[in-house]
Amino acid sequence: MVLDKETAKKTAALLLQINAIKLEPENPFTWASGWKSPIYCDNRIMLSYPEIRNFVREEMAKQVEKLYGKPDIIAGVATGAIGIGILVAEALGLPFIYVRPEPKSHGRQNQIEGSLPPGQSVVVIEDLISTGKSSLNAVRALKAQGAKVKGMVAIFTYGFPVATANFEQEEVELHTLSDYDHLIEQASETHYIKESQLQTLLQWKSSPQEWK
Repeated sequence: MVLDKETAKKTAALLLQINAIKLEPENPFTWASGWKSPIYCDNRIMLSYPEIRNFVREEMAKQVEKLYGKPDIIAGVATGAIGIGILVAEALGLPFIYVRPEPKSHGRQNQIEGSLPPGQSVVVIEDLISTGKSSLNAVRALKAQGAKVKGMVAIFTYGFPVATANFEQEEVELHTLSDYDHLIEQASETHYIKESQLQTLLQWKSSPQEWK
């Protein structure tokens, strides 16, 4: 759920500005899942732009406080959300940990890096939500270690129904700075995309797994 329309559109505009999000309906990308997509998102790029990363840090920190007060710990999902997670934790003056997709195969075999005493309240920071599977995998790992996960705040979501269903099934609250609908609205209003491209982008959102 996006909390603020103005923030959602500004976030989308900034990500488009630095090519963290690319819209190329005529030259679709292929995701790791095999899906063809007219959009590619790599929010880690914003870490290279101080003004933009500061905006994202402050907006995410404000959302965390507005929604949950101050949790005990901020957790980032590896690897994409480690950078922004640290920035949010720093802004709030809170400890930071991060969660790997799976335990390491050597050493202490940690999946969670950092100090996580049992019973601590945690807000999870994520950079991008597609189906939500990897994000929710991190939540399950935190809960298995005794954490009380209050919710998740992400930079961007594609807004797929499957993601909504997955978060509801796991009973995890998700909030994002921006989403696909606000991105397309911003791109259309600023003439970043043509009318013909707009229709293609809307069609993709309705059935991405079947889009060619």
